[in-house]
Amino acid sequence: MLEKTAKIYVAGHNGLVGSAICENLLQRGYTNLVKRSHQELDLTDQYAVEKFFDEERPDAVVLAAAFVGGIMANSIYRADFIMQNMKMQCNVISSAYSHKVQKLLFLGSTCIYPKNAPQPMKENCLLTSPLEYTNEEYAIAKIAGLKMCESYNLQYGTNYIAVMPTNLYGPNDNFHLENSHVMPAMMRKIYLARLIHDNDWDAIRTDMNKRPINPTDNLRAQIGEGNVDGEDSKERILQALAFYGIEDNRVTLWGDGSPLREFLWSEDMADASAHVLLNVDFKDIIGVEKYSSVFYGTRTDGAVNRDNSEGRGGAIPDLGEIRNCHINIGTGKEITIRSLADLIVHTVGFQGEIVWDETKPNGTPRKLIDVDKLHSLGWTHRVEIEEGVSRLYRWYKESLEH
Repeated sequence: MLEKTAKIYVAGHNGLVGSAICENLLQRGYTNLVKRSHQELDLTDQYAVEKFFDEERPDAVVLAAAFVGGIMANSIYRADFIMQNMKMQCNVISSAYSHKVQKLLFLGSTCIYPKNAPQPMKENCLLTSPLEYTNEEYAIAKIAGLKMCESYNLQYGTNYIAVMPTNLYGPNDNFHLENSHVMPAMMRKIYLARLIHDNDWDAIRTDMNKRPINPTDNLRAQIGEGNVDGEDSKERILQALAFYGIEDNRVTLWGDGSPLREFLWSEDMADASAHVLLNVDFKDIIGVEKYSSVFYGTRTDGAVNRDNSEGRGGAIPDLGEIRNCHINIGTGKEITIRSLADLIVHTVGFQGEIVWDETKPNGTPRKLIDVDKLHSLGWTHRVEIEEGVSRLYRWYKESLEH
């Protein structure tokens, strides 16, 4: 257990995941939190990350920063998703080790599991068959991150734990029409379609000023250069919204709505993550007290040199195969995308039409995780999907007032 005075660096504190974890840690009495915005610290810059660790010397790290997006963004910006995430993970984990960080929590995603994995997905189905193509690069980056944690533990005797939350939603989510996750994007589209029908241009302009559209090349070819915000003409705003399937009392969504998905309220995820950070060690997960040769006196002060093994720690082959040490975080419950849309329609008070574009990909048919390991470690979710959607819509409306 970390002391209440421990210095904890939360990477990605402004995002959906990081902000919720910060709030949970504060509620638990951990007030010595170190935060840096992307503008203050670019985690893809190795030198900047090393300098930050030199200066701050955190006792623990929560690696919640990530380059994320929805199915459209993952399909288009494939190189960005693997490169940006790999850079951040490598830089932070490497600096955490060289600066003797006591505990590290790495946040991944359940997209790491194969497209056709047996349901519900246990941790041990990792790398058993091909991934979903649309987000393959992001998944590979996250797999590399959890493997880095696992491998550092086995070679160097560290205490780095990887958790894989299911689809998240909650306060501070990204409602970008192209790059956000499925639920916030769907909610904003339905909300804006209702406003168009109501001819509520004050509300539309408020929404667009709060979250302007940065046009893709295809949209720019239709509407010209420049972001789309509340100061634009009605015609330009409507043209931009139509590009994303948002029209008067009509919303077009990708696929046929049949995929099954699991959703976890972000504050539940934060509570589970804090529980693992503070109460669970790597030895608790694998059931082995001394899982590295470091515990038997092997030094770790040597340089990485393939011609010299001295001072490089080392795993213990006699322990056999130690893998799949990550922890699923979720509810163990699922809902179809079509039923989710119906729930949001009801919550928003939308009386228009939802159109499903079956020429667009559905993504993975079903994604439900097995949470038995999480439950065995002492944590269970609290917020059900109906309550969560209502809370998210309330938060979204309130965010437009600030």
